[in-house]
Amino acid sequence: MTAVKQSSIDKNDNHRSQLDIRTQNQAIILNAAEEEFVLQGYRGATMQGIADRAQLPKANIHYYFKNKKNLYEKVLRAIIEEWNEGLVTMTVDSDPKSVIETFIRIKLKQAFTNPNRHKLFALEVISGAPHLQSFMATTMQEWALDKVEVMKIWHEQGRIGIADPLQLLILIWATTQRYAEFETEIVGLLKKPAYEDQDETRAADFLVPFILRGCGLE
Repeated sequence: MTAVKQSSIDKNDNHRSQLDIRTQNQAIILNAAEEEFVLQGYRGATMQGIADRAQLPKANIHYYFKNKKNLYEKVLRAIIEEWNEGLVTMTVDSDPKSVIETFIRIKLKQAFTNPNRHKLFALEVISGAPHLQSFMATTMQEWALDKVEVMKIWHEQGRIGIADPLQLLILIWATTQRYAEFETEIVGLLKKPAYEDQDETRAADFLVPFILRGCGLE
């Protein structure tokens, strides 16, 4: 192997290594920031607190994310991207029972897997959603209205017993996200220190048939 080829390989390897380090550090910082914002709120959280939780120098946090506002918005965007990936695709020709059951199970999976993300989203909305106004007025509203229109047609066709599908969406959000947002309350009622794998199954086994019956889908 010539010296030129070896040099090129070394440079590529070094570049990949730097990218890997950058990606890893950003993921660590985002996870730490997520926890810090949930515990302290946006106003109470500090870059130093996030750095301490991430076990990285504060300078690293500023290097990757500049300031607290930028980091907070990055965390919110990561949450939205995860949720958007789990959104159910549905058309007038879809099977209502399958679509609704899948949506409930996806929302429960997200709530039990990443409860902090739901808590942070809830805190942002409770405070008036100052950092989510654009998302809520465009992406979220467009998605909801699209699903509502499809379910209205299902109702007109006699395929679903819900005349106000927006209320159905709100109900599913409320019942599934509750397991994340009020995790402390629920694990206390279950008399255990934390959720166990069977708790998600238990919730799904109750909610899926309960909501489907309410939709006239036995």
